[in-house]
This record gives sequence, C-alpha cells and structure tokens, in this order.
Amino acid sequence: MTADADEFPTGERDADATDAAAGRNPEPESVHDVVGIGLGPFNLGFGALVDGSDDIDLDAVVLEQRSEFSWHEGMLIEGTTLEVPFLADVVTLADPTNPYSYLNYLRETDRIYEFYFYETFQIPRREYDEYCRWVAERLDITRFSRRVVSVEPVDHPTANFRVTAVRPGDSDEQASDATAGTDGGDRFTYLARDLVVGVGSRPYVPEEFRDFPDDEVFHTASYRFNREAVLAADSIAVVGSGQSAAEVFQDLLDRQPEADYRLDWVTRSDGFFPMEYSKLGLQHFTPEYVDYVYDLPQPVRDDLLPEQDLLYRGIDPDTSDAIYDTLYEHSIGTTDPDVSLIAMTEVEGIERTDGGRYRLDCRQWQEETVFSFESSAVVLGTGYHRPTPAFLSGIEDDIERDDRGRLEITREYALDTDLDGDVFVQNAEIHTHGVGTPDLGLGTHRNAVILNRILDDSPYPVDEDTVYQDFSPAAFVRDAPGGAVAESDRPGHPTPDD
Repeated sequence: MTADADEFPTGERDADATDAAAGRNPEPESVHDVVGIGLGPFNLGFGALVDGSDDIDLDAVVLEQRSEFSWHEGMLIEGTTLEVPFLADVVTLADPTNPYSYLNYLRETDRIYEFYFYETFQIPRREYDEYCRWVAERLDITRFSRRVVSVEPVDHPTANFRVTAVRPGDSDEQASDATAGTDGGDRFTYLARDLVVGVGSRPYVPEEFRDFPDDEVFHTASYRFNREAVLAADSIAVVGSGQSAAEVFQDLLDRQPEADYRLDWVTRSDGFFPMEYSKLGLQHFTPEYVDYVYDLPQPVRDDLLPEQDLLYRGIDPDTSDAIYDTLYEHSIGTTDPDVSLIAMTEVEGIERTDGGRYRLDCRQWQEETVFSFESSAVVLGTGYHRPTPAFLSGIEDDIERDDRGRLEITREYALDTDLDGDVFVQNAEIHTHGVGTPDLGLGTHRNAVILNRILDDSPYPVDEDTVYQDFSPAAFVRDAPGGAVAESDRPGHPTPDD
C-alpha cells in the first residue's frame, strides 16, 4: 500500500519550515538496504520480488514522482497488445508462485476463466497497465509523489547514499527530473546502502521538430491525449517505422473512412519491415545471449547493435498484417484509399506554412531526391532516449564512462564507480548487455541478478542453459566431438578461458 500523504514511514522525514530556515536537512532515522528510484515495470518487478518472498529480509523503498503508477498512457490504444507473452509479467520468470504474478492478478480480480477462454499469450496493453497498477497498489514499499532531486555519497557507518526527494506540485508532477522545479513541495531524505535506478526513457523529438503546437506536431507517446484534435485535421502524417508509429498509423487508418482525412506514412528505414519474431530468433532475448554480448569487446558490440534493428525496432507481424488487410478492405470496388507510404526517406525539417499546414522537407536517401509535402498534423515516432538523470550529478565524478561518454556498467547491472555502495540501473545498458535490455521478459532476469548481488542467499535463481543455441564457440565445442577452440590472436577478443 502507498503511504498516506501526511504520514512518513520509518526512514523518511519531512524537512519542515524550522529546519529549512535553519539551513538544516534532517537525517532519516534508519538506513534502507535499497532505495529504488522510479517505478516503471522493471523497478515494480524489483519491488514485487522483494515484497513477494517470505525468504527475503530486505529493507527497501521505491520512490516514484507520479501520484500513481502509469505506463505509456499515451499509447494505450484500443486493440493493441504486448509484444511479449503474459509470462513476461514482473515476477513469473523468476518466481511463478509469487503473489504478484499476472495469473494471480486474474484470480484476484475474478478474470481467470475469461482469460482461460481468451486463449492467447499476448495480452491487451491496457490490461498490462491495469495489472501493473494492481501490483503497485499492493506493494508496501512504494512511495508515490516522491520526485528525487539529488543523490549524494554520505559518510555514515552503515549507509553509502543520501537520497533527497520532494513532493511535486500539480504543475510539475509529470515533468522530467532535469527540468522540474524543486520548490513548493515537501522534502524527504533517505539513507541507503544501495540504489536501483529505473527512471525509464524519455520521448525523443529532434530539435528541428520542436516548438510547434503540442496538439498538431507531437510524439507518439502523447497520441491518445491528442487523438480527438488530430481526427479533425484534413491531413495527417506519421513519421517513423517502429511499433509505436505502426500502431498509430493503424488506428488512424481504421478511423479514416469516417473522418475523411489524407494519411501519409514516412520513414527513413529501408522499409516497413516486420520485427523478427521466429522462435529461434527470440533466443537473442535470453540470459545466455546477454552473457555472450557482455563478453564481446565494446567496438564489436557497437558494430553489432545496428545490424539487429529488426530484433527490437521493427513492426510486430500481426500489426503489419492488420495494416495491409485494412488497406485492402478500404480499396474494395472503386474506392482508392487516400493513403501513401514511403520508406528510405528522411524528414529533414518541418515548417509552418502561411495556410496553417506544416511542410515536411524530405530526402529520399537512396535516390538522393529532395521533395516536400504538406500536412495539417504530424505524429512523430522518433523513438526514445535515456539521458543520465540530473539527480545523479552529485556522484558524477565517481562514475566511469567509456570513450563515447556512455556509462560503464558491470555484468551485474551496476554502474562502474569508485563508491562503496552499488548503483544498479534498469534499461540503461543496451550498449553493454545487448538488444534484450528493454525486453520485459529479461527485466525479471536482471532483477534476479541484482538481488543475487545484494543478498547473501537470494531465493531467486539466475537462470542458465535456457536455449538450444550456442552463441560462443567455447560453448559449442563443449559437446561437439573433438571440439576445441584455438587461442585468439586478435587483441581484445576473448579466449576460451575468459
């Protein structure tokens, strides 16, 4: 359960006016083993694994700046589903008996038979959000309306970090930690031995696409909030070819006959290709593949990731089929859908025209042809990015970075630092751990690894030998007749003993 707004559990205290006037920041009364920052599905899973086991004695709290759990609210489009099976809930792949499993959610909400006859692994995205809310409301360790503003090392007998948070005001509750103000709210302090940072990603809009009206040119992340305004436009352009852009396009395509607008879809990708979803291809989202990628030299990892786009950036095959089927149905008879799709095309700029539309300046990079077209509304599927949270600036000097300025992250998902405590990260390690980093299923594995690092005797196993495929020659030759691996003569490449 969440703490009442006027109650402060053991380990956190309000910085009242007297302390503020005296320039004092009151210390918490106890030290938490772990403080989690951010409550997305990954830190929600961490909290559920801690809270859902009688064998774990860990004093933990998870801080979230919002007043309640929410997950991609702007993309909870009717009819969309998760791209992973329901078994990729926040606990099941580590502990199927955990009370916070999706199946137990169905039991507790009296939906188990309805799901039984639903007969599908991919559940509605809206229900995944409902499930996560159900978990968040039942966890004793969640603290909502706590926006972390600083993390500092502390000289303390049993603590390594001081975390300072504020209660956001109505105006800045959903603002990012980098931009929201820190005044006008209650102040809280926490002491912790270790941290788990899971603040999630931010919608990314290129600079040249900014500073337009939010209900006319906007990121897919806010699509549902702006949909009614967009449906009144006489033309709509969707930019990007990932799953979010495809779902927005499909939703607009379904509604086009009633609203009668022009619909265009533009992407710089080679085509509108489906995501790799074969059973053998999915073995790249396993603990074994994470270990394999982590052991590769960083330059090899950097070359590998762009080649794996379709493992995590393509369009779900069912969504692709649905789009084509809808286009086909809309073209029956003499009807010609007012729709166009073009790939290999970079949108280099957007400008407001005198007529109130937006001109999209484009370049088809294969032909090197420059062209433009106009649209009354533009929906941007331009992806997400993961900036280092501003609240970590207090330990920035202790954080190791690579030659490209990226965080150095250990195999156990902790920042490589000179600090005494660990700062674990959730979904910030794609450059070190590979394409499975944002995968909901592997999030449970990551939490099992983190808990094994924190606890002397974790009840959750770190799974091994989960796939039929070998990724490294050293693994392959173990069972191959006469198998042997020669010593590597390439600098930086692992040998069989590494």
